[in-house]
Amino acid sequence: MSVAATTARANVNLALVKYWGKRDPALNLPATGSISITLGGLSVETDVEFGGPGPDRLEIEGQPASGEEASRIAGFLDLVRREAGVEAGAHVATRATVPRGIGLASSAATFAALALAATRAAGLRLSQPALSVLARRGSGSAARSVFGGFVEWHRGERPDGSDSLAEPLAPPDHWDLRVVVAVTDAAPKAVSSRAGMARAASSPLYPAWVEGVDADLAEARAAIRARDLEALGLVAEHSALKMHAVGLGARPPLLYWRGTTIECMHRVWALRQEGTRAFLSIDAGPQVKVLCAPGDAPRVADTLGAVPGVQRVLTCALGGGVELVG
Repeated sequence: MSVAATTARANVNLALVKYWGKRDPALNLPATGSISITLGGLSVETDVEFGGPGPDRLEIEGQPASGEEASRIAGFLDLVRREAGVEAGAHVATRATVPRGIGLASSAATFAALALAATRAAGLRLSQPALSVLARRGSGSAARSVFGGFVEWHRGERPDGSDSLAEPLAPPDHWDLRVVVAVTDAAPKAVSSRAGMARAASSPLYPAWVEGVDADLAEARAAIRARDLEALGLVAEHSALKMHAVGLGARPPLLYWRGTTIECMHRVWALRQEGTRAFLSIDAGPQVKVLCAPGDAPRVADTLGAVPGVQRVLTCALGGGVELVG
């Protein structure tokens, strides 16, 4: 067990073929597989130190963690303690370059970083597949942030979730792409991704969503191998819009978009009509992410930045997987 804090850093990821719905909420087992890209520059750093009796001390951005965030982190630490045979309390401190709870996948980066920092601090050296399985227990999409570049998270079949893990499809340097992010609302979303997925099961469109994902996965894999931006962009856009259609059909309905979100969507489609290969994706939140070639990123960023209501525009290249810092 370490006597000094262990620090790890992980990047957020953008699901191109979406994960939306769980076959086992307790183990965070997905109803379908998913494919993502890991984004550089939007990251979470986490320090973990075990030592001494007493309760865990949990800090987020220098402030004590509370509520659901605190309970999720504490529960995750208990998983690590059981695996490592450690009983000591922990001090956990996280810092992020990405806002929490607004649909930018901060929880994926948080629990990927926590998985590596906590296991190393507790004296464990897990393989990357095992780390992906563990990270999934904290946040489903954290299974993907363990790896960089292009990543596939497998649904798995086993009830214990041991085969529901992510694996890399291609490294970041396989294909130079950009993701331009338009932040349309920086307030925490009213319905969390976890709650939204539970509600999605009430939608009559949900069975068709699950049934269609395997074809989307195959299409995305082929596009990544061929470096076919149009093919990958179109299947990513299709997957995102289907996901949100499921939410609209739920009871009560679930809509993460704002008016600015919709205007950004129209601007992206207008760019495509003008010849710019730009393809949108939207996670459980109001932010619009646009996949494009590096040379087109400035035009996409300028176009989205000019939309009334857009608060900030970020441009990301592909990033690496979780890593120790220092």
